[in-house]
Amino acid sequence: MPKLSHMRRLLAPVSLAFALAACGGGATQGSTPAAAAPPRAAGVTGPTLVAAGDIACAPGLQRTATSCRHAETADVIGRLDPDVVAPLGDLQYEKGELANFRRSYGPTWGRFKSRTRPAVGNHEWVTPGAPGYFDYFGRRAGPRGRGWYSYDLGAWHVVVLNSNCSKVGCGPRSAQGRWLRADLARHPAPCTLAYMHHPRFSSGLHGDDPTIAPLWRTLERAGADVILGGHDHSYERFGRQTASGRASSRAGMVQFVVGTGGVNNYPIVRRKPNSRVRRSFVFGVLELTLGPRAYGWRFVSVPGLTFTDRGSARCR
Repeated sequence: MPKLSHMRRLLAPVSLAFALAACGGGATQGSTPAAAAPPRAAGVTGPTLVAAGDIACAPGLQRTATSCRHAETADVIGRLDPDVVAPLGDLQYEKGELANFRRSYGPTWGRFKSRTRPAVGNHEWVTPGAPGYFDYFGRRAGPRGRGWYSYDLGAWHVVVLNSNCSKVGCGPRSAQGRWLRADLARHPAPCTLAYMHHPRFSSGLHGDDPTIAPLWRTLERAGADVILGGHDHSYERFGRQTASGRASSRAGMVQFVVGTGGVNNYPIVRRKPNSRVRRSFVFGVLELTLGPRAYGWRFVSVPGLTFTDRGSARCR
């Protein structure tokens, strides 16, 4: 894919976020300031996709150390200059109103709208059918009222899903479930990436979400490799595992939780099995480099924060 043109209510900031930041665990590979992004994984070349969710505060709220950092994460995207920007839901607080999208998300992450392929979150769906979300993104968000669609990026097939399962259905017989099986059958790519707002597994405040397990199982059976989510306002990377949480070197998917887009932070509550890296107090984005049969990842923090996580793996 050629590069396009140079394309609840907020939790009050509390000291708990600071206290648990160091308890997030995981490897912080190096301490390079985010202004100088950590190097990409060696040996993987291809188009790049940058992702994070839980992004823009309601207009008028002031930036603090622990909230409303969405302008800074947008600046990180500008420096990385990816082929695709993948916002992972809860893009505009509190209810995804079109006026708020234009006033808060628009001047920051909206700078990359022409290369954005978004996923819808629960805050957008607070207003039934997420009209502000679909009005703002138009065709780039897929068919209106659904929230699921797919596209290709280099050698990869990319699937975007709507994890508001109580609203749209995620079961095997739901419209989304039937569409997903058909889409994956039509696109037998060597590597597949999926993303949605809610993560199947999380060590954060919201924890695991079993309602999306049917979508996971469908992706798993089709050989999907990587899945992204947000919802918990923290960063976490899991080892390859199945929809039931069984670690496997051959089956299942690698999951990243990237709820670090700027609105605020949630603590790491309880480390879940197969969690490899996690961090609570952090803002930034995940960059994926999508090679022909492999991928590299690196988390890039906003300036002033030093956490990163990077590596590479082959598709299965």
